[in-house]
Amino acid sequence: MNLKPRHLYGFAFVIVAFFNMTAYPQQLPHSFARPHEVAVTHLHLDLQVDFDARRLVGAATLTVDRRTDASRLFLDTNGLDIAKVATVHGTELAWELGQEVAKLGRPLAIELPAAGDQVVISYSSRPTAEAVQWLTPAQTTDKQHPFLFTQSQAILARTWVPCQDTPAVRMTYSAKIQVPPQLLAVMSASNPQVKTATGIYHFEMKQPIPSYLLALAVGDLEFHQLGSRSGVYAEPSVVKKAVWELQDTERMIAAAETLYGPYRWERYDVIFLPSSFPFGGMENPRLTFATPTILAGDRSLVALIAHELAHSWSGNLVTNATWNDFWLNEGFTVYFEQRIMEAIYGRDYAEMLARLTLDGLLDEIKDLKARDTWLKLDLANRNPDDGMTAIAYDKGYFFLRMLEEKVGRETWDAFLRTYFETFAFQSMTTEGFLKYLDEHLKVEVDVRAWVYSPGLPDNCPVVETEELARVAAAAAAFLGGKSPAEISEAFQTKDWTTHHWNHFLRSFKGGLTIDQMTRLDAEFKFTASGNSEITHDWLLLVIGAGYEPGMQKLEAFLTGQGRRKFLKPLYEALAKTDTGLVVAKRIYEQARPGYHAVSTQTIDTILGLNDDDK
Repeated sequence: MNLKPRHLYGFAFVIVAFFNMTAYPQQLPHSFARPHEVAVTHLHLDLQVDFDARRLVGAATLTVDRRTDASRLFLDTNGLDIAKVATVHGTELAWELGQEVAKLGRPLAIELPAAGDQVVISYSSRPTAEAVQWLTPAQTTDKQHPFLFTQSQAILARTWVPCQDTPAVRMTYSAKIQVPPQLLAVMSASNPQVKTATGIYHFEMKQPIPSYLLALAVGDLEFHQLGSRSGVYAEPSVVKKAVWELQDTERMIAAAETLYGPYRWERYDVIFLPSSFPFGGMENPRLTFATPTILAGDRSLVALIAHELAHSWSGNLVTNATWNDFWLNEGFTVYFEQRIMEAIYGRDYAEMLARLTLDGLLDEIKDLKARDTWLKLDLANRNPDDGMTAIAYDKGYFFLRMLEEKVGRETWDAFLRTYFETFAFQSMTTEGFLKYLDEHLKVEVDVRAWVYSPGLPDNCPVVETEELARVAAAAAAFLGGKSPAEISEAFQTKDWTTHHWNHFLRSFKGGLTIDQMTRLDAEFKFTASGNSEITHDWLLLVIGAGYEPGMQKLEAFLTGQGRRKFLKPLYEALAKTDTGLVVAKRIYEQARPGYHAVSTQTIDTILGLNDDDK
């Protein structure tokens, strides 16, 4: 049973004192967990999905490993309503929620029984749980049934599951999920492929994973097979398009295995979520969560699938131990993604991607504080989402590419494959990786200058591609007076991919006149484009030029999808002027209810909104 209220303040003092006085919090900067004392090794969820109340209601059974003689289990929670904690035999246990800490929520301390290694926590999430987005039928693609999905990265798992919410702790899990019978439930685990008559689904994840990879989606979903171990889930109107777009998935899996060893997760499936999903993709094991904005109709944006697949090795298999080590997940994954794309589509295509990556990285470095451009981040007292910049992803990629170029691809590939095999299903720190690098790979460069210094070192790889050089020449020709029709004929733009157009539009960062915008739009139909990447780059120019014919498209784009990658630059561009800020706030007032909390937290800050404004 609960400890009596008079003990609350004393308990909170113990929590604060512990986290101020020991060295361990520096290893777990975003968690109350004490896994060196008691660690969670398995989680079983028994939850009912209540769309009317917008709550997940049920119980979490935790199996623990007592590593010391400590008598208490410490968990992370944020906004959970705890009803009871007991043993599996029903004996109630004493428990206490500590003081709330900004960004982290509240620690849950449980007095463990003298014998036994399991505790059962009866609880429910709240409608405001940041990980969980509840969508009405009108907010889905097909507009027939409600939809739910979770997004646990980085520290949002604690808003729907009491857990040790740190990537330093790995656990297996199982679940029983009850949903309305007309809907299908899927998780980052073994999954059903058809609906049941009862709406009850059972799941199992046999491989140990960190809490941020806990994932659940519930909706009117259909499944279609892609290959012997891959398939697609989506709403009925989306699934056929998704299957066509992802036809190269099995080839990607095979290419990845050839590079860095066997796929360890049995199946690789993808679910396309409604457009409010805040990321391009999320690497939930066995089931990548993906945005429909990559369904371009020409397979030009499938690098995102290569990226999420690559996470099956870098991130899911070997995981950053803390969010300060985020580059160990994302830098490795961007490198691996590039190698998969090269294997499938050729070196020239992959180098276009690399060049766009470098250009974006150089631009973002200009806008970041120097300390935030180290690979080894310092996110103390900050939301770990602040680390989701081009630094972890793209500076990390170029660091690894530099190492490959220094030692040779054959030597580098052998090293990386052994690294994944050696540390499979383990967490890794930056210091641990550098030690392993020192011991197993002789590199005659200062690798620590990449990790512990700002910006890009002088030995950053140079990426030049003939394809994008031609695109730059086309942009220069337009600025020099050539008409769009002449550009189209001279540079054969009918053969351009999304990446050609990205580079073309990004060549005009200095801005265009209304006349230039009008002529480009008349020839290339940018305002009418259905390609999200091209649309995003075009709309940045629309805002800069005040190009009125594009403003309706801007509003439709901002209200029609919730991918933070697109929202953040567009709202930032609008907020630069007083007039634009008024437009941004008007659009956001309409769009905000359809965005996930990951996106609203970012846009609220950009627009300077407080609680009364939301």
